[in-house]
Amino acid sequence: MKNCLLISLLRDITLVKRLSLNEWDLLIRQARSTGLTARLYYFIKKNELVEFIPAIVLKHFISEWMYFTKLYQSVGWELSELKVALEKKGLPVLLMKGTAYVALELEASKGRIFSDIDLLFPHDSIDLAESALMNAGWMGTHHNEYDRNYYRQWMHEIPPLRHVQRQSVLDVHHNILPPTAKIKVNAEKLLENIIEVNGENIFCLSPEDLVLHSVTHLFHEGDFVHGLRDISDLDLLLKEFSVQKTFWTKLTERVTELNLGRPLYYGLRYSSFFLKTSIPDSVICSVNRFAPNALMLRVMDFVFLRALMPDHPSCDVRWTGLARWLLYIRSHWLRMPMYLLVPHLLRKSWMGFVGGTAKD
Repeated sequence: MKNCLLISLLRDITLVKRLSLNEWDLLIRQARSTGLTARLYYFIKKNELVEFIPAIVLKHFISEWMYFTKLYQSVGWELSELKVALEKKGLPVLLMKGTAYVALELEASKGRIFSDIDLLFPHDSIDLAESALMNAGWMGTHHNEYDRNYYRQWMHEIPPLRHVQRQSVLDVHHNILPPTAKIKVNAEKLLENIIEVNGENIFCLSPEDLVLHSVTHLFHEGDFVHGLRDISDLDLLLKEFSVQKTFWTKLTERVTELNLGRPLYYGLRYSSFFLKTSIPDSVICSVNRFAPNALMLRVMDFVFLRALMPDHPSCDVRWTGLARWLLYIRSHWLRMPMYLLVPHLLRKSWMGFVGGTAKD
């Protein structure tokens, strides 16, 4: 695989001491392409290496860091508003992914840019939660009847909600994978294992479930623009949680309970490949039983080792475009059986052809 300057820096941040101006320029472009500019600056600051950043480059980092800081502050405000809105219906705020990292003040939240807040509710509370959120100003973004029905019948979430004033976006889930997906996840088990944040009626998934949701989301997606950022998330989560003596044991037990062995296998494999994440041999041996057969593993390495690189020409190699296209097709195949998927894609293609505005 082609060497990537950004990946080299994520592995060893002290390399900033030796970068030329041209290399700084390339680094900024690669980092922007995958949403890692602010996080890279966090690593540089944490290791007291800011003095090695040329002044002409520093302004780009500072600009991105200011944007991240504003986002971080706005998340705190949105959480307080969500808490008030949901308490009226007797519902807690249960966070996933980026917002959970912020609420728990995890390393994975530092410099992480995200565009929506992910919430999880029991399936039978979704209508109640949606009503509470709409009363507080979050409205549906999908006005096409087909799209609304598609979400509610086949997906693991309702159509995204956008606040009419603040424009904040909520993704309201009742599971982490669609009910039609090839892997079946018992959402009740996720809800049994949640943890409370500072006694404020705000909850997050447990550490092991945060990891499993991270790998599940990444390796069932069809868009890998932020794939390396998600690998960085996983690397940071594993490093931070592994200081807990029981974490690895809980993770290897939990992966069987939730039927998420294959995504975890891929997550550990590619986090170790790209960022040299340290994983105990016993965990590797345990997770290896979820690996695909040798031929399929060669295929998956072919596509993931290309698609997870920064989406920048300097990181592209032969067949990178093909690899990302194959993973896009794979993501649809994993979500729905063919007898549902083909009519859906034909319908969406026709709607696009006649000028429909619905989005997948």
